[in-house]
Amino acid sequence: MPEVLKAPLVVEFPFTRSLGPVQSAFLTGLRERVVLGVKTADGRTLVPPVEYDPVTAEDIRDLVEVAPTGTVTTWAWNHEPRRGQPLDRPFAWVLVQLDGADTALLHALDAPGPDAVHTGMRVRIRWAGERSGAITDIACFEPYDGAAPEPGGHDGRFEEMVTGIVAPARLDYTYAPGRAQADYINALAERRTVGERCPSCRKVYVPPRGACPTCGVATSEQVEVGPRGTVTTYCIVNIKAKNLDIEVPYVYAHIALDGADLALHGRIGGIPYDQVRMGLRVEPVWSEGGRYPDHYRPTGEPDADYETYKELV
Repeated sequence: MPEVLKAPLVVEFPFTRSLGPVQSAFLTGLRERVVLGVKTADGRTLVPPVEYDPVTAEDIRDLVEVAPTGTVTTWAWNHEPRRGQPLDRPFAWVLVQLDGADTALLHALDAPGPDAVHTGMRVRIRWAGERSGAITDIACFEPYDGAAPEPGGHDGRFEEMVTGIVAPARLDYTYAPGRAQADYINALAERRTVGERCPSCRKVYVPPRGACPTCGVATSEQVEVGPRGTVTTYCIVNIKAKNLDIEVPYVYAHIALDGADLALHGRIGGIPYDQVRMGLRVEPVWSEGGRYPDHYRPTGEPDADYETYKELV
């Protein structure tokens, strides 16, 4: 049997966002070990706070302090913590209604085991040793059987406010390409590009997916395409990507390889970014070891006529 290909992949995007007055005060408060909620017109206190009443949609800005103690309203045990979670040992995810609040806050509870957790148990915040103005300033919750402390009545005004945060988003997974894409990847190792032809519409798809996206029928007939192709459209990248050693600006383009009915994407090199254009004829420059094209460069041929690739734009 042929080797089943698979590889670990990571999709990561750190999202930078600015904070409005309510979230700014909430996160700044956590940095100062103060928990703030927001009071609605009907007297409810929402924690974590929001800028609009979820019932009436009215603006709400009346910040009030609540206690760092509360009651577990529901929970679930996490047997195998993942990368980036609050604790590196098994813990409980809990919804905690803090004393003085009318809604619950989601966070982690440090407990010796699931038998030690129950709805209605009393808990308190365990603050992080170093705080910066983020939800992680709450390290976790811990069991607590003492009295609720009186809030200090903080109004949300601090000398140095947190005005923005970077929220990391990351997905780790293992990708298995399947029969059609495995054949495509193996061919790239031989510096060949293969697609598959639809038996119905006769279009050749690169990279192949094992089925025609137009007709919905299975594909199996392999067709070698390229290696040269035509730039059908492109974009200029001005933001440097993490862990990608390419100087900006650079160009990523859709490239219709000769003989293909679907454009694939690739980086354009060997030409100034502001000279890349639709219709530019290009050829692959293979990466060290030859597993895949590192980028595409101009062939020196005349530009392709728009009529020859307009259906692939």
